[in-house]
Amino acid sequence: MEEIFEVIKYFPLNISNLLKAAFNQNAKIINEIQEIRVRVNRPILLKVKDADIVIKYNVSSAEILQTLEKLCDNSIYAYQNQISQGFLTIKGGHRIGITGTAVIENNKVINLKYINSLNFRIARQIINCSNKILGQVLDLKNNSIYNTLIVSPPGCGKTTMLRDLIRNISDGVESCGFSGKTCGVVDERGEIAAMYKGVPQNDVGIRTDVIENISKSAGIKMLIRSMAPEVIACDEIGSKEDVEAIRRSFCFRS
Repeated sequence: MEEIFEVIKYFPLNISNLLKAAFNQNAKIINEIQEIRVRVNRPILLKVKDADIVIKYNVSSAEILQTLEKLCDNSIYAYQNQISQGFLTIKGGHRIGITGTAVIENNKVINLKYINSLNFRIARQIINCSNKILGQVLDLKNNSIYNTLIVSPPGCGKTTMLRDLIRNISDGVESCGFSGKTCGVVDERGEIAAMYKGVPQNDVGIRTDVIENISKSAGIKMLIRSMAPEVIACDEIGSKEDVEAIRRSFCFRS
């Protein structure tokens, strides 16, 4: 698939050749791969749908650095803010997790050094995957939506479902007479719209405004005051602060 070859180009030649060889040997991997992990002095690991595939090649620290430099357009400093949060988002919506030694200043992580691991999470949209739950989300009588929380264990497709749900709500669903709504997305970790240089890499609908790299609390407030959304969506509700931000959104006025 095209998504895989978008990712391979970021690796040094030795690693990219090994990845291409693995895909050529087993075409099924291309359709099922979820992650490519490279770690210093350890083999390459491919996570597919129901197994892990180990490529016996010890990755060097120099190769990790070369990969990171390509990801950052040869300007790691320009991407320091994203790196300090532990991830980068590249064209196509693919997200790269980063680990290393945290540099702390005023009790806040300002950078990562001695990068030792990169995790390429392959982004794939599944258009219309939310169709099966539209009846539980859309309030057709009032041409609105019900307040909705999507819950599941990790890795079961919550974000994929949410992304497609936003697209449907934003574009409207002609088959059931639902008119599109202005949506505001707080994409704190860049996993919903997958913005790349300000452009969403995923289809989140024609009436959707996205603010990324910001806390849910600040992002929700900014969207309500500046963009007057009819629907607000966010991902990974996991703290008291996130819950409070959602609760307070009912009190905000544009």
